[in-house]
Amino acid sequence: MQLLPVSAQNWLNSIYLALHKTNIQYPYLAYGTDWLAFAHLVLAVLFIGPYRHPVKNLWVIQFGMIASVAIFPLAFIAGGVRGIPVFWQFIDCSFGIICMLPLFIVYRNIHELTALYAKQGIIVPAV
Repeated sequence: MQLLPVSAQNWLNSIYLALHKTNIQYPYLAYGTDWLAFAHLVLAVLFIGPYRHPVKNLWVIQFGMIASVAIFPLAFIAGGVRGIPVFWQFIDCSFGIICMLPLFIVYRNIHELTALYAKQGIIVPAV
């Protein structure tokens, strides 16, 4: 039983070979992935703000929601330009959906918390 269709296996194999050859001839290109990992860590730190004070940091949640939506045009435009198979573009887009779901729940809960604060007369100073 095959886990992936032959076309997907061939595509993944070509990616493996490309990375292998590139790393042998141009090892410094992998440095870009180090910066990509660093960017992910910095973005993770960004979300500490809403954890500490959700009402003041609603903008961070909105930022995350915008980024989740922005995955779609990037996946389809860059994927088309770079020859990424359509099924893989849909997998990339699924990350936008997966990220949007908890962000939307948090967004809604922050609005409920804001209304609760307003009802109790609590003023939350702007950031």
